[in-house]
Amino acid sequence: MRDLPFPYVTIETEQLGGTRNISSVEEAADFLEMYWPIKKGEKFVEAKQACIEALEGKIMCTAARSAFIEAAKEADIYVAEKRL
Repeated sequence: MRDLPFPYVTIETEQLGGTRNISSVEEAADFLEMYWPIKKGEKFVEAKQACIEALEGKIMCTAARSAFIEAAKEADIYVAEKRL
């Protein structure tokens, strides 16, 4: 799998007061698959698909990053992002 870096996105983790910086498509895909909270909506599905497509070279990593941010907002775990 390719690792496509992007400006980090900070999200909350399950650990009380914990945060994590996600800084690549591969890391975002892993977090979506392994560590995402129970709340999984439409944006979650779109973010997973966007990560797959970015890793396959079908879309830009910035599109996957944007989809990940929207999913994090939907799940109420979005904290901040490094501006592009």
